[in-house]
Amino acid sequence: MNIETVRQGTAYEKYANPFARDGVVHIPQAFSARDLALIQAAYDWKLSNPGPGGQWLYPESGAKFLQAGGYSVDQPDFVRVLRDTPAAEIASALFGGGPVWFIGEQLFYKDGGSPTGRARRTPWHQDSSYLPFNGSKIAVLWIALDDVPRESALEVVRGSHLGVTYNASSFDDIDDTAPLYADSEMPRLPDIEADRSKWDIVGEAAQPGDVLVFHTAALHGGGATAPGRRRRSLTLRFIGDDVISVTRPAMRTDSQLAETLTRAREPGAEGVDALTAAYAKMEPGELLHRAGLAQVRPWSL
Repeated sequence: MNIETVRQGTAYEKYANPFARDGVVHIPQAFSARDLALIQAAYDWKLSNPGPGGQWLYPESGAKFLQAGGYSVDQPDFVRVLRDTPAAEIASALFGGGPVWFIGEQLFYKDGGSPTGRARRTPWHQDSSYLPFNGSKIAVLWIALDDVPRESALEVVRGSHLGVTYNASSFDDIDDTAPLYADSEMPRLPDIEADRSKWDIVGEAAQPGDVLVFHTAALHGGGATAPGRRRRSLTLRFIGDDVISVTRPAMRTDSQLAETLTRAREPGAEGVDALTAAYAKMEPGELLHRAGLAQVRPWSL
């Protein structure tokens, strides 16, 4: 099934209601060649500087699968992306207007590698399960830097951002639904791949310059990358003025992902200090943007 699509030249504001309803919208060629050059430079810098939030996933597969998160608001290449491309305007429009704050980036690099390798699919999960905040005005812009066929595309369960918040996936080698939190009232992730027909799954093939925008509470996962193919993408996360701080349970101590997340949030971790400090100031229920996050619309950096 296809995602609600924003056609080039159409006002982004018209898609605020579909985004609020579905938790996902596809915008083909949202970024110009100039925009893409700026995004590519930011991606290349992040690839060379993954920081403590970087992790090579599933190394036993024979393929390459890197994810690297951070908060690079002081890095010149990211400043240019945030200031000089339409990324923040898209977020503001989908929020119905108003100010926008940047809350971090995440790089993905998937390479099928040799003829025997295959970069496996990204497990179904919700970003909100990992993040200490929630609200309606949250947008993740997933920007493709390579041609992505439909079978390798990022997929979203339409409308799931309005439903249950599940326990976070620990990205276990064997079980995609294995929980990250040992003691939590959040239910275990469902095995969506076991019966995809039960879920309203949407996805689109992508080209460089396309963007898929989804809410952090939407269930999503990425298709596998075949041998000889590469999938590079960069996500930018933005919030509006209704997002509040929440608490999350303690993570399992035997999870590799938990080790990575803990290391990335430690004081002194390059690229995440400001964000970690911002979260640490907050009490549950406080508006997140008041913690001193980088306001990117109107521009204040």
